[in-house]
Amino acid sequence: MDSMSTWRKSSYSDSSGNNCVEVAKPDSAVLVRDTADRDGSVLAIDAVAWQRFTASLR
Repeated sequence: MDSMSTWRKSSYSDSSGNNCVEVAKPDSAVLVRDTADRDGSVLAIDAVAWQRFTASLR
């Protein structure tokens, strides 16, 4: 998945490397993974649903 996506670490992640997530947006989905387990599971979320979710946080 790394070859298709540019992963970005959340600006809200702590400086010690714990409790971090990374996000990528290859096409019509947003991908989320645990920074500490980059080879682990990836959550794929529809881009429109992600926009609604992040807008609700503001």
